[in-house]
Amino acid sequence: MPLKPQDVLVVLKLTARPETAWSYPALAGELAMSASEVHAAVRRATRSGLLQDDERHTPNRRAVLEFLVHGLKYVFPAERGGLTRGMPTAHAAPPLRAQFVANDEPPPVWPDPEGTVRGEQLEPLYPSVPQAARTDERLYELLALVDALRGGRARERELAVKELRSRLG
Repeated sequence: MPLKPQDVLVVLKLTARPETAWSYPALAGELAMSASEVHAAVRRATRSGLLQDDERHTPNRRAVLEFLVHGLKYVFPAERGGLTRGMPTAHAAPPLRAQFVANDEPPPVWPDPEGTVRGEQLEPLYPSVPQAARTDERLYELLALVDALRGGRARERELAVKELRSRLG
């Protein structure tokens, strides 16, 4: 059963809030997905080893880190588009934003009608990513770091790996 992009979103959400009790309907609401999609994602992520096969489906932080750093960009590569209005991601979003000096290049953004930044489109892992990120700062930061791995330059990827290691290691 191969992983799907929404599986990574669910795993990151559970990783961002490990102390929080959750239910399938509540998680679905927070991620703007259906409960059946969340259930299937948890099942696939558990079979792949990203989540533990326990009552709470606790994230296997080592496996998550290894997959994000070494496999994600090959399985779910970044897809770029033209200029659009959206929500900053990758090096243009926290926590990497402070480590980069603004230049003339448009920042990477997830297309989002509620977005406030004009930049280069970077397709999110799953269509509901901008909506889910707006309501959970920790999730937003993990998703931005993931996008730096998926589509960033060498320095962006290096800093994203360092930040993910400190958060998941």
